[in-house]
Amino acid sequence: SLLPAYVALAVLAAALLLSFTRCSLPGCVAPRRDPELLAGTFTPVQLVDLIRHGTRYPTTKQLQGLLQTHRPGDWMEGQLVEKGRQDMRQLALRLATLFPDLISRENYGLLRLVTTSKHRCVDSSAAFLQGLWQHYYAGLPLPDVSDMECDPPRINDKLMRLFDHCDKFLTEVKRNDLALYHVEAFKTGPEMQKIINKVADTLKVSVNNLSADLIQVAFFTCSFDLEIKGIHSPWCDVFDVDNPKVLEYLNDLKQYWKRSYGYAINSRSSCTLFQDIFLHLDKAVEQKQRSQMVSSPVILQFGHTETLLPLLSLMGYFKDREPLTAYNFKEQDHSKFRSGCIVPYASNLIFMLYHCENAKTSQKEFEVQVLLNEKVLPLAHS
Repeated sequence: SLLPAYVALAVLAAALLLSFTRCSLPGCVAPRRDPELLAGTFTPVQLVDLIRHGTRYPTTKQLQGLLQTHRPGDWMEGQLVEKGRQDMRQLALRLATLFPDLISRENYGLLRLVTTSKHRCVDSSAAFLQGLWQHYYAGLPLPDVSDMECDPPRINDKLMRLFDHCDKFLTEVKRNDLALYHVEAFKTGPEMQKIINKVADTLKVSVNNLSADLIQVAFFTCSFDLEIKGIHSPWCDVFDVDNPKVLEYLNDLKQYWKRSYGYAINSRSSCTLFQDIFLHLDKAVEQKQRSQMVSSPVILQFGHTETLLPLLSLMGYFKDREPLTAYNFKEQDHSKFRSGCIVPYASNLIFMLYHCENAKTSQKEFEVQVLLNEKVLPLAHS
């Protein structure tokens, strides 16, 4: 009887990590070049990359009342963990390997970095630079970011955290108690109630003493211990193997209605960021056409799930035929919208500008390719 239990826990651990952290990122050591990446007569001109920060500690909102039991000094809310710094160093190495013409030692001093004011993003940008430094200057002491050849990261919350500055989004979604109706409805639905009943039976407590929010706390504790510490939390033992699918869907519902297709203003709040990206690309095209050196061949912008997901929605990616609701969990079994796979820690959205040497028309002289987590995405509207 021990073997099936062990296998079940192993499957649960894998499912938790798959659904919550890094299920779409390629290998770190030997990156695989997507065969759809343009090559040959296509010369890279500029790379603009939006990057989610690396692995971090949970936030107060995620673990709620559990934080009250932590001893003073133990808590590092939302801060980057060492694994998160390693996420960034490995990402830097992968991108330098995939795009050596742009992310090169010669261009190191031309790197342009933008970040939000949150420590996890600032620290992620610093770790990324450190990863590149170690790649280009192996064996040399690692200097402070301020002493490196490139300019230090620049903080711009109005660009990278526009969701905190968009009045319509704040009014209609963030501060609207009814905006997450489907999230709250799913918490009291049959799928969540089944989990609550099972956990109550396992812990030998009354069902009335548990709620969907407390179940989420246990789920986050289990997954964070696995991801950050590499240990098996006792809280993992209260779940069945199928439970992560339900809890993942609950998280997807929140992201869908608060950050994505649930409301039009969610994606429209990214219009300024979208425009900023293409202003960079247009400037690079103009400089190239004038036979000038591209002033910013690599632009790296460090943000959050809330930075990437609305932008991807604005561009039409991962949109299902039917919206995610509290009442169609079974029908969404093969949903395209799985936020844990789309924007895991260290996820990144790349806009690659190429000059096409054999273009037959001026309209084809420059082309843009979009990559998510280093895999090519077809342009949804072109």
